[in-house]
Amino acid sequence: MSRQLLTLVFLSCGAILSLTRDSATPLASREQCLEEHRAWVAEALQKMQTIRPGMTRKDLLEVFRTEGGLSTALRRRYVSQQCPYFKIDVEFDAVGRSNRDEDGRVTLVEDDRDVIVKVSRPYLEFSITD
Repeated sequence: MSRQLLTLVFLSCGAILSLTRDSATPLASREQCLEEHRAWVAEALQKMQTIRPGMTRKDLLEVFRTEGGLSTALRRRYVSQQCPYFKIDVEFDAVGRSNRDEDGRVTLVEDDRDVIVKVSRPYLEFSITD
């Protein structure tokens, strides 16, 4: 597992641990809760890692959704459908049209058939809104 993913899991578990600290909760119950949270984070990471170069935007949108902030049709940040703090950055190659318009600007048109050429590792970040 990569160093960034280990950091992501560690930070997620730490956040979960701080939320579940309650002296009135029996230790066994807290441990069970932590295990469930760890399992959920692992499942979310596995699902995120299914997205690979060569897949389409449509494939990506089964696991992620778009996030606000600055982007283009060929370079965009996505958030996990399971948790908006889990993110990836994705680059695409346009399908059925040029990557740039006649003035040389990156196309603004998105298509479900666009092909993923680069996917960042998953990372944690608070939500961005426009």
